[in-house]
Amino acid sequence: MKVLHQAQHFTAYQCDHSRAFVIDFGHKQVTFTFCQFLAFRHQVKNIDLSKHFSGENKHGFEIMVLCNRKHIFIFNTHECIALKDLLKGSFTMLELNSVLAASL
Repeated sequence: MKVLHQAQHFTAYQCDHSRAFVIDFGHKQVTFTFCQFLAFRHQVKNIDLSKHFSGENKHGFEIMVLCNRKHIFIFNTHECIALKDLLKGSFTMLELNSVLAASL
């Protein structure tokens, strides 16, 4: 597996052999298909961090269900920021890899 991107709490990997993506959450590794990885990115993009800092989200937690309800996670504000960074960096690396592959 190749490391796509590493954030403060999480690491994203891409497996060329199985064509899967793996995120290491520290205590658990979750394997995603590309469609599930896109869906997870959409969920993370929809997290409104301004609500965490303005007091609208008093507890500062986000509950996320992944991979067709196989996994459930509760992320705090700090972890949500790290997730946004992880997915932005991961998809940037995927785009960069595809540009490099097309130019060869």
